[in-house]
Formats: sequence, C-alpha cells, structure tokens
Amino acid sequence: MQLFNAIKVSEEFLGVLPKRVRDVIERRFGIGKSKDRKTLEAIGTSYGITRERVRQIEAHGLKKLNSNNSIKDKKDVFDALKSELLRRGGIVEEEKFLSSLAKTQEEKNNIRFLLTLDNYFKRNKEDEEFYGRWSADEKLASACHETLRLLHKNLEGKDPMEDAEIKAKLAEIAQTNFSQNLGPDALESWLSVSKLVARNKLGGWGLVDSPHISPRGVRDLAFLVMKQHGSPMHFSEVTQAIKKNLSEPAHLQTVHNELIKDDRFVLVGRGLYALREWGYEPGTVKDIIKNILTSSGPLPKEKVIEKVLKERHVKTATILINLQDKRNFKSLDDGSITLV
Repeated sequence: MQLFNAIKVSEEFLGVLPKRVRDVIERRFGIGKSKDRKTLEAIGTSYGITRERVRQIEAHGLKKLNSNNSIKDKKDVFDALKSELLRRGGIVEEEKFLSSLAKTQEEKNNIRFLLTLDNYFKRNKEDEEFYGRWSADEKLASACHETLRLLHKNLEGKDPMEDAEIKAKLAEIAQTNFSQNLGPDALESWLSVSKLVARNKLGGWGLVDSPHISPRGVRDLAFLVMKQHGSPMHFSEVTQAIKKNLSEPAHLQTVHNELIKDDRFVLVGRGLYALREWGYEPGTVKDIIKNILTSSGPLPKEKVIEKVLKERHVKTATILINLQDKRNFKSLDDGSITLV
C-alpha cells in the first residue's frame, strides 16, 4: 500500500538543511545518498567527532525540520500516516507497519524518517514485553500495553487459542478495562505489538514460551500434532504429521522412542499412542481391568469389555484372556467379574 512517494517527500525536507546536518540525518536514517542506517559512533568516526556531538547535530536538524513550514505544507502526507495508524488501533509494531506501507528498505527508512518529524507520532523502544512500536499518544499506548499484559496472564497454562478466539478475548479485555472498541485491523495490530504472544505453525495462539507455541524438540512436536488430531495415533502417523503439518524433520524411531519416554503419552495399542490428558492411564490391559473394577466394583463381563475398549485399542479376545487370570479376577454367581 503506497500512500505517497516517501522518498520524494523526504528529499524535499532534507533540501532545507545545511550540508553536514543533512549528511548526518541521511546516514542515521538510511535515506538520501545513504542507503544504510549508521550508528552515532560510525558517523562520529568518519567526521572525527564524538558520538554525542553527532547526536546533537541530529537533534538540531530534526528540530529545525519539525519547526519548518514544510510540515504544514505536507499536511496530506502526515494525515495519511495518522489515518493508517488510527485504523490499526492507534499503536503499531514498527516493522510490520513499515512493511505494509513500503515495498523496499529504502522506502521503509524514509517513512520512519517522516514519522520522526511529526510530534503526533510517539515511538517506544523494544523491551522485554513489546516490540519497537509507534503510537498516536501515550494514553492509547498504555491501554494497549495493559490490555496485552492482562491477555498474557489469561493465557498462562492454557491450550492454544484459535485466531478468532484470542482476538475475541483481546477485544473483551480492551473494552471492559479501557473502553477501547477495537476493530479487526486494530486487534491484529495490537497482537503484533506483543513479544510474549505468538502463533504456532498450526495457527494456534499462546504464550511464546509454551511448548504448544514454540516446540523445543520431538516430544513437543509430537504432542502438538496429537493435540490437533484429537484422538490416538500410531507413531508412524505422528512422524508423518510432524513432517507434513509442521514442516519439521522427524525420524520414525526417534519419534517412537520419545513417545515411550514422555509420560504425556500413553500406549493404548500396538504402536498406538494417546495423550494422558484425554483420560488415558498407563499400564497393561490387566492393569486397566483392575483399575476399572477397583473404581466401579463388580461388573458384567460385557461392561468390563466395553470400558477397557475405551481405554485400549485391543481385540476383545485379548481382554477375555486377561479375565481368565484367576489370581486377579473371579466370576460371581450372577456372572459379574470382580477382583480376587
């Protein structure tokens, strides 16, 4: 989306500056003759002056441009930037905002320069919670920050949320706590400001340090694809799902070994695994029968079979063979099965 010719507009502003001041600003922002952004130290070294002196020259130049009537003459340019910023909820992650308005790095640098000229635009540096961002005012920025902090707390220990779900939660928090009515573009923009929330490769949103969002190894990758699948999977299916759905390398035997070692997974059949959180318990078929009878008391044989089949993907004959173990099970006069 090109709102205006940012390179041409910047050139008009730079034209009113003395040569050295212009050169410093061009090199600081990567505009004009300078295609790359330079540090204060690098510019100072080339001029044989201190970095503090370079900073002073830059500040002087920007102040001169800010007070110049050219700002008023370019009101349509700055109004266009303001309109875009407000459409996105009044606060935007810098790189995403620039990328949406410019096709090249040179254009991005020039738009960043123009944003710096108008005092309407406020820039917050990147910190532990948020990316570098531009906002319309401090009050709006504060509302966004606090809304996201509340969202972070809400996501702790939770399963990944779908796109619509997390945006609905964000909208609810913003409206309830800060009277901010966020539209679709604003919700997208506010989410992009946070460094603590991210979307995984399956489209689920959550805290970035969660294994559901940032898998740390084969075990987490397996958990993620099984969670999405929603029912038991053979370890070969898990391996293929990791490759196909997550575009991650996976070796059959490695996946199988990790499923065996991680207690989040339960073997429920020959090579078939389920998640413990789905209600499956580890153990042999015999162990499952014991658990069922301990919990429910004597049960008809058919009922025992029914309950075991919910826990294990095995043949009915396998269950019947285990029920014949007279050291653990016995039949009552009414045909029910109980523990010895």
